[in-house]
Parts: sequence; structure tokens; C-alpha cells
Amino acid sequence: MPTFNHTSDEIFQNLIRLVDEASIKIMEIYRTEFSVQSKKDNSPVTAADQKAEKIIVDGLRKLTPDIPVVAEEEISRGAEVNISGNIFWLVDALDGTREFINKREEFTVNIALVSEETPILGVVGLPAKEDLYYGVNTGRALVRRNGVFHSITARKPPAEGAIMVASRSHGDKKEVQKLFDIMPNAELKIAGSSLKFCLVAEGKADIYPRFGHTREWDTAAGDAVLRAAGGSVRKPNGSPIIYGKEHFLNDNFIARGCD
Repeated sequence: MPTFNHTSDEIFQNLIRLVDEASIKIMEIYRTEFSVQSKKDNSPVTAADQKAEKIIVDGLRKLTPDIPVVAEEEISRGAEVNISGNIFWLVDALDGTREFINKREEFTVNIALVSEETPILGVVGLPAKEDLYYGVNTGRALVRRNGVFHSITARKPPAEGAIMVASRSHGDKKEVQKLFDIMPNAELKIAGSSLKFCLVAEGKADIYPRFGHTREWDTAAGDAVLRAAGGSVRKPNGSPIIYGKEHFLNDNFIARGCD
């Protein structure tokens, strides 16, 4: 299995650079009258998804040539990737394409490193806001805001009531509502993309339930950030979410801050 120091400053700097380069390209396209196409699963795709992914994938393959890269758009075009070595990159270069299309600023750029079925490093960039989240399994969780990095930590739900964050466009809203209804004095916030994990990691929300279809590239980077900040991502029965599954298809999950 390829080994390298995923906690090194070199890796940190290079991943930040790749996310920033992809973000610049995304925003260039965002400001134009771009076209929208449909993939085989009827989900939308734009030139921003494709060009940002190429920047990241090419960069990762140069940075760590022995570690395979699983990227959403390549997989959607039929690419097959051998992940039998149990370490691989997961890339969703534009998560929240519907947010992007509708000119909402909650779309994200996502890079995660998975080892032994667990996301051990994650970067989530918000191109429209220029914020960026970074988490590594040493317990280092950061947000970059206004160009400055700060440590972040998930919080325990406050006595006055927890904040639940849920998807605007996806998932089983009836199941989310059932969970919300049994939470005393809870507040519900709606957000797009992997940003929801980061809101929990930063202590701006306490729980993010997802009942419905997601792929591993949708969740891995945000999952890594949240775990690094002291939170967790588990199935409703309490068992952990693992990565490297068939078709990279996730089960229902609930992301939480500190217990």
C-alpha cells in the first residue's frame, strides 16, 4: 500500500492550492451564461464540474502518482479505478451543482483521502465565499476565512435547543421531519452541498441527517473535516459509515457534533 505523510505541510499547501485553482475556474464559469447538460442518471453537469475536476485530478496524480483517484465526473463517464490498495482520493470538484446553476453560493469543492475505509483527510472549499475547511485525522480542523486560518471544534448541543441542518434539494424530507419533531426546541436550517458537514464541524449546527441517495465523493471531505473537529458520521443504527463500497453508494447517515 502506498504510504506518505498526509499530515505534512507540503500536502496541506498543495491541496489548498488545488482547491483554490479549481475554485477560480468555477467562478470564471459562474459569471458567464453557461450551459447545463444531463448525465446518465439525469443529474446536471456543467463545464465548471468538468474543468475543476481536471485541475484537481491532474494535480493529485502528479502529487501522489501511486494513489488512485476516484472522481465523480470520470466515474460517470465509465472510468474504473482499482482501489484494492485501500488508500485512494475521492474528488467532487463541484458539489451542489444545482446551487451553482441557481446562483446560490453554497456549492463546494471537495477532496478527501480515504485509508482503510475511513476518510483521514478532507478539504472543502466554498468558491463563492472564498472560505475553506480542512480536517485531518490527527484532530486538526481548520477554517480559512478572510485569508486567515482558525481552529474549529464541533460543539455539544446547547441546552436551549439544537440546530439541525438539512438539504434544500435532496433526501427524504419526511424522515428528516420525523427526527426534527422529536428534538426539543430545535431549529431547522436549510443549506446545500457538503457545507452542511462543515457547519456542524464549526459549531454552527449540531446535527445533519441524510435519508436518501448520496455517493462517497459527496460526503468524504466533509466527513473528514467533521471527524477532525470532534464530530461523527454514522448510520441511523449507530454503526460507522465506511468508504470504498460497491458503486461508492452511501447508506442513510446522521452527522453530529460532540455528544
